Amino acid sequence: MRRAACALLALALLTGCSKDAKPDKLKPPTIDGVEMFEGLTHEHEPPASYPQTPPVGGNHSKAWLTCGVYDEPVPNVNAVHSMEHGAVWITYRPDLSEDERNAVRRLQGLKPEYVLISPYEGLPAKVVASTWGYQLKVDRVDDPRLAAFVKEYAGGGQGGEPGAPCTGGLSPEEAERFNASSGASP
Repeated sequence: MRRAACALLALALLTGCSKDAKPDKLKPPTIDGVEMFEGLTHEHEPPASYPQTPPVGGNHSKAWLTCGVYDEPVPNVNAVHSMEHGAVWITYRPDLSEDERNAVRRLQGLKPEYVLISPYEGLPAKVVASTWGYQLKVDRVDDPRLAAFVKEYAGGGQGGEPGAPCTGGLSPEEAERFNASSGASP
């Protein structure tokens, strides 16, 4: 009986993470300043680059990142896969003060299993919150729209795989090794 349950779980995980996943039709954002991006692809073939900084979806690695707080940049192609699972990826400029970084890190506590936080070089704003198809850029770490964004989208079905985990994925170090062995780099 246990073997059958494990087989069914493995099948559900494999089919839930297919290249055929399609997002629900994106709804117009309800948070002021959120941009919406439609027509994102779902192939497990990482692109050379993404049109948004940081990306909001599109082709990505077969492996997702475990949601959490990271003090180093994470690979785009794995973070995008996490967003397909419903993650909110909060990125911040690496030159933030320690107090500002701590304020951003606290956002992870709103929905720990679906929030990914990391520094990101070259951001168009001090902090950028992204999820599949949506992005919010802010210049204050205490902007209340950041918490609203997490509450609205973390764990949501906008990536086309509602209920897929953002736990049990790879660490950034494991993702780098996986990507190097599979030819995925962005």
